[in-house]
Amino acid sequence: MSQSTVVSPIALKTFPLFHGLSEEVLATVARAAMMRRIPRGQTVVNAGDRPDYVYFVLTGSLKVVVSDEDGREVILSILGQGELFGEMGIFDEQPRSASVIAVVASDLVMIPKHDFRQIMHDNFDIAWRIMCNLVERLRDADRKIESLALMDVYGRVARLLIEMSEDIDGKTVVVRKISKQDIAKMIGASREMVSRVMKDLGQQGLIEETPQGIILRDRLSEV
Repeated sequence: MSQSTVVSPIALKTFPLFHGLSEEVLATVARAAMMRRIPRGQTVVNAGDRPDYVYFVLTGSLKVVVSDEDGREVILSILGQGELFGEMGIFDEQPRSASVIAVVASDLVMIPKHDFRQIMHDNFDIAWRIMCNLVERLRDADRKIESLALMDVYGRVARLLIEMSEDIDGKTVVVRKISKQDIAKMIGASREMVSRVMKDLGQQGLIEETPQGIILRDRLSEV
């Protein structure tokens, strides 16, 4: 990783976890934090590593992956600005369960695990928000299991696009850059099948691939 730099309380305010906290609390968190620039393609965390930091994405995009001995890879999630990872390591000493790799050059705020434990101990609001974040991760995992068990590839692609989308000027758009190969690794399908499904959805007028992102139509939720 590149050399770390200090973090200002102003930067921390961009993260939902720290919204609405007092300047005193933010200053305490900032003193424990550092920021690093991660080049595209660099691994931040390796599966099997001992947990050391909690990470917050200030800019950029990263993928959370698991792989087998043959190098086959499954993408568990794509992380963007404002999201965090590595928080499970706060609660136990188990090794990292997945690897995290920068999809594009990314700026990360890092807080040592033992410091973050103390921050949670001293600030119930932060501890509560971390627990809520873990609950949401569990719900996401449940939805993915349901999708893999009950949906065909069309349904899995549609659900993933809907979950990744955001409202932009009244349109539902997937702004984050994601390749068809990465979509395939997230839903348990081949790249060729995903390409075929995306092309078909486009021909049906359910999605539109543009330089600004993938625009979703209302009827996509019916797939």
